[in-house]
Amino acid sequence: MGDAGEGLIDAEARIQERMEDLEHERAQKHTRTVRDPERLRALESLRLARTELQRQLDATVHERRRTQISQALEEVDRRMTEATALINS
Repeated sequence: MGDAGEGLIDAEARIQERMEDLEHERAQKHTRTVRDPERLRALESLRLARTELQRQLDATVHERRRTQISQALEEVDRRMTEATALINS
């Protein structure tokens, strides 16, 4: 097999080692500690509410209702900003 074969084995070992390192790094990123799961649930609820309000706004033609929905969207956005700041602090 000679030197070329040994070089291939070394290269494969380095590749495998690098893949394991990358997998470990990904696992660490995904296991982020959640300080307050209740706030995280509240933020997800706000995201869902925002999606529903946006859908309603897109489907509504009555101007007064569009104004109400727009104001509700602004409030949801404000609350999402607050919740995100609390989670990240």
